Amino acid sequence: MADELGDLPNGPGDNTIAEFGTYEEYLDSQITAIDLYYLEDKELARQLVELGYRGSGEPLKREEFESRKKAAENFRLSKRLATKVLASQGKDLSKSLFLQALADREEANRSGKLTSIIFIRTRNNKSQEISGYIDYAYRLKTENFEPYFSRAKVLMPRPSDMSFYNWETQTCTSNATPNFQVIADNENGLLFKNKRDRKIINVDPKEPKPGDNTTRTEIETDEHTQVVIYDHLTRRKT
Repeated sequence: MADELGDLPNGPGDNTIAEFGTYEEYLDSQITAIDLYYLEDKELARQLVELGYRGSGEPLKREEFESRKKAAENFRLSKRLATKVLASQGKDLSKSLFLQALADREEANRSGKLTSIIFIRTRNNKSQEISGYIDYAYRLKTENFEPYFSRAKVLMPRPSDMSFYNWETQTCTSNATPNFQVIADNENGLLFKNKRDRKIINVDPKEPKPGDNTTRTEIETDEHTQVVIYDHLTRRKT
């Protein structure tokens, strides 16, 4: 509804103003061929339009025209920014339940409605077994995901992710992200605390529930040994 109102005359997205490059073009649009025939002076015709002696209705003053034109341009820019193309848009994901699951969550993670943790257990290019927990929203913000959705690259856990473990080399790392704090030295196993609502996400598969406002979904996939996604719905404080 807001967009519709914005496109109305005199609204922030007023197309009748936006179509004119300059105030002079706006004045010219209200000058007729008959006006020019009798006046024989375009500048004089513009002055008469500005004073309200020619044209239809009450003409805009230069300051009001400039103000409305700037508002219309800002409105168009905000609409363009609001309709960012998702990395998964237009991709054929029918052969990958994992990529489809990521696509289903992309918009919500980009907008902050959801923060998803992706657990992946797989093998690297050296055939070493590795596993890790990925902050999906943070990766989306810091990395181009189109190659993943295009299947040019495979999403893998990294030592820079929230938690990473190489089962062969025994390499283990943990890193906080803008969305989560890692609690590694806990008797109940690895925990993540959401920094926005401070809720705990317990990723122990033996736990019947991973935490408040959190769901656990195991994804069938041929790309990896195991994939589990923890979706945490953040309830903003009002």
